[in-house]
Amino acid sequence: MSRPVAIVAAMHEELSALLARMPDEQRVRVAGRDFWVGHLQGQPVVAVLSRIGKVAAAVTATVLLERFGVRAIVFTGVAGGLAPGVNVGDVVVATELLQHDMDASPIFPKYEVPLMGRSRFAADAAIGDALAAVAEGALRDPLHLVGQAAVDEFNPRSPKVHRGLLVSGDRFVSTTAESAALQRDLPDALAVEMEGAAMAQACHDYGVPFAALRTISDRADDAAHGDFTRFVAEVASRYSLALIEAWLASLPRDAA
Repeated sequence: MSRPVAIVAAMHEELSALLARMPDEQRVRVAGRDFWVGHLQGQPVVAVLSRIGKVAAAVTATVLLERFGVRAIVFTGVAGGLAPGVNVGDVVVATELLQHDMDASPIFPKYEVPLMGRSRFAADAAIGDALAAVAEGALRDPLHLVGQAAVDEFNPRSPKVHRGLLVSGDRFVSTTAESAALQRDLPDALAVEMEGAAMAQACHDYGVPFAALRTISDRADDAAHGDFTRFVAEVASRYSLALIEAWLASLPRDAA
């Protein structure tokens, strides 16, 4: 039997649509979390709500790797756009991830994870390529994905797919000053969130593929306090479901 793929999100609203499509999910509770074991698009999966933040993400990754023996972890959810042209309703597929609040200087260079000699952790290229490909196809018609009411309210009319650096930190970046500082210090960063780099580091340690797929919910600036929860429920969760299902459907059924 194939080892499962893990599908992870930080918030309930990001995962609820996907759980509703799993026909045989069974709950396993570990470390205060519900891990839903079952199938999606004929593939064995474990879906879990990691909770918010880097420590929560690392704990969740460790359980997935040690207890469930997953063959890959895919993180889905939302992020704040940083780079010019990364707009609300777009999708970012990570090529690498970095903790923007990691700073053990002057002992180690800023952003470098102490004793690892690196600041950036690569996402799995093959999974990233596949996710980007299905996203390119699905986002040609956002109306089909989210419905007219969500298109009218949030205006994801011409969403784009971006590939590049995602940065993570234990802070919700929500001011123009913070966003500008990140853009100045990390000019190739596309978007900011709170979990991905920690989970990528855990997967690196275990030698297991990791990928991150993020829908842009805001521009991580002074306007980032909009109806965040409604956007997650009505746009991002539907993006995640459609793209994850399409990717899983593309995998061979006997993948090991």
